[in-house]
This record gives sequence, C-alpha cells and structure tokens, in this order.
Amino acid sequence: MAKPALNKASLNRERGKLKTYERFLPSLDLKRKQLLAELAKARRELDEAEAEAERLIQEAGESLPMAAHEGIDLSGLVRVTGVHLEEENRMGARLPVLKGVDCHVEPYGLMSKPAWVDGVVATLKQLAEQRLAVQVAAERVERLRFAVRKITQRVNLFDKVLIPNTKKNIKTIEIYLSDTERAAVVRAKIAKQKHEKAGKGPRGPIEEGRP
Repeated sequence: MAKPALNKASLNRERGKLKTYERFLPSLDLKRKQLLAELAKARRELDEAEAEAERLIQEAGESLPMAAHEGIDLSGLVRVTGVHLEEENRMGARLPVLKGVDCHVEPYGLMSKPAWVDGVVATLKQLAEQRLAVQVAAERVERLRFAVRKITQRVNLFDKVLIPNTKKNIKTIEIYLSDTERAAVVRAKIAKQKHEKAGKGPRGPIEEGRP
C-alpha cells in the first residue's frame, strides 16, 4: 500500500476514507451476523433432513422385511426422472430450494408381484425424495459457509487492515504537519530576533559638523 503524501490535502483524504470505512464496517458486520444465523438454521435443517432419511430407512427395514426376499427383484422399480429446483436470495447468497421430485415407477402386475410391493414402492419414493432433500440442504449449508467466509474476510479487511492503517497514516501526517509548523514558528522567531539585533547594532562614526 502506497504511503500518502505528508500534506494537508492528503490528511483530508485520509480522514474522509476513515469516515467511509467506519460507516461501512457496522453494516458489514451486521450482514456477517445475519449470515451466521442463516448458516446455523441451514445446519439444523440438514441435520433434520438426514435424521428423517435415516428414520425412513429404519422404518422400511422394520415394516417391510419381506422386501429383502431373494426371489423378488425390486431393482429399478423406482427411479428419479426429474428434480424441480428454485433459488432464493438470503442476504446476498443464492440458495437452492427443492420444489418437487418426479419419480418413475416401473409397471408391475399384482399377479407377478405380491401386494406388499405397493408399500415398498411408496417407501422407495419417499426415500428418493428425502435423499434429494438432504443433498439440497447440504448445498445450502455449503453456499452459506462460502458467503460467511467471504463477508468475514471483508469485515477483517476493514477492521484489521484498512481502518488501522488509515488511522496510522492520519497520525503520521498530523505529527509531520505539527513538527513542520513548530519548526516554522521557531525559524520565524529566530529570524525576528536576528532582525531586532541587527536594528540595535552599533552606529557608524559621527561625522564632524560643518563650520
């Protein structure tokens, strides 16, 4: 960072910069706190989504043990064919929002598959949707973490670099100008004293009067 010139114009510029930095810092810090709150909320939502996915898996294992029957092929029975996402703006961070999931169910006849397969299909659809909900929730957390990291860097730049350096520049210029002004006063006093001494010096020889 280039050092400012040691003059009054530079001093005024540095003071103006300091006012700007100190005006922006509180708003930046407020945004950082708001993003931290959003991040905490997103993390809770991710934990809840993961817990719900685990619950569905456990519930499926307990209520539909027949799905593990070796003689029945359930692979490819349900597959995701579409995901509907939107975005929302939270404190400048663009966050994904899951609006819907399209699932395709392979046709199966009641004669070829037992009746409990209907329950398996419903559970598989729920699991597919919930796993996508977990992915979206994780993406929201990641984007908010990036936003928090970015705004924190800006806050630190203002708080730990720009403002302290500007204050230091102002102090340096003020000291220099004060020293310069003091030196000028001293020089003026010395010049005045010399001038006064010169005025009180010995007179030249007295000329003899004319007859």
